[in-house]
Amino acid sequence: MLATIAGEIPFVALSGGTKLTIILGGLLVFALIVFVKTIRIVPQKQAYIIERLGKYSTTLEAGFHVLFPFLDKVAYRHTLKEQAVDVPPQQCITKDNIAVEVDGILYMQVVDPKKASYGISNYSFASTQLAQTTMRSVMGKLDLDKTFEERDVINSAIVSAVDKASDPWGVKVTRYEVKNIMPPQSIKDAMEKQMRAEREKRANIAESEGDRQAKINRAEGDRQEMIARSEGEKQRRINEAEGRAVEIQRVAEATANGIREIAAAINEKGGVNAVNLRIAEQYLDEFGKLAKTNNSIIIPTDLADIAGVIKAATSVIKDQSESAS
Repeated sequence: MLATIAGEIPFVALSGGTKLTIILGGLLVFALIVFVKTIRIVPQKQAYIIERLGKYSTTLEAGFHVLFPFLDKVAYRHTLKEQAVDVPPQQCITKDNIAVEVDGILYMQVVDPKKASYGISNYSFASTQLAQTTMRSVMGKLDLDKTFEERDVINSAIVSAVDKASDPWGVKVTRYEVKNIMPPQSIKDAMEKQMRAEREKRANIAESEGDRQAKINRAEGDRQEMIARSEGEKQRRINEAEGRAVEIQRVAEATANGIREIAAAINEKGGVNAVNLRIAEQYLDEFGKLAKTNNSIIIPTDLADIAGVIKAATSVIKDQSESAS
C-alpha cells in the first residue's frame, strides 16, 4: 500500500515475506563477494606474497588459490620475468680527468619473491643506484680511450658488484649493457681531428707502400728485361761467331781444295806453260790498269823485267812441283 507523508515522500510498507527475501538476497550477495575476495588466480611467471594478520604466510605461484577471508591478504605482487631497468645518464670522471656522461640498461630477475618483498623496499631503485656508483668507480680507473674499448670489462664489473649486493634482496642480475658514452663537445672535436689525422696517416702509408711496391715491380721488370736482352745478345754473338767460324772453315777448305786442284793441274802435261801464260796475262792486265788510272806512266827501263818475273814465278812453281813429287 502506497501512502504520502512528510511532504509527499513515498513510503513502502513491506510484508514479512518480502523482508526475509531481501535479507537473504543481501546475505547471498555478501557471501558471493566474500567468496570472490578469497579466490586468487595467479598468472604465469608471477608470484603473490600472502600475509595473515599482517605476518608473512605463504607465496602463491601460478594457478588457482583460495584464501581465508578477513585473515589473508595479498601484500605484494612480483613478476618472475627478466626485467630491463633503464639506468639514467650520469657524469663520470675518467682516469685522465675527462668528464663523460654514461647511461645503460640493467637486466634483473626476481628469484625469491619473499626476499624481494621484505629484504628491501624497492629493489629496482636500489639496483639502479648501485649500478651508477659502480659505474663511476670503474670509469675512474680507465682512460677515455679505454672506455670505448673496454665495454665488456665495464659491464662485467657492474654485473658482479650489483649481483653480489642484490643476493639478500632475492634478485638475480643477469647482465648490464652500456648504452652511450658521451664525452664533452671539445673532446669530441679533438677525437674527430685525431681520427681524421689517423685516417690520413694510414692513407699516406698505404699510398707510399703502393708506390714502393710499384717501384720494386718496375725495377724487377727492368732487371728481367736487361737479363733477357743480354742473354739474347750473348746468344746472337755466339751464333755470329759460330757462323764466322764455319764461314772461315768453309773458305779455307774451298781455298785448300782449289790449291790442290791447281797443283794437280800444274803437274799434268803442259801445266807449267799454262801457268806461265796465266802469270803473263795477269802482269800485263795489271800494268794496263796503271795506264788507265794515272796520267803519267812509269815504264820499266828494261822491258826484259817482264820475262824475269815470268821466269821467277815459273821457277817457284817448278820447285814446288819437284818437292811434291
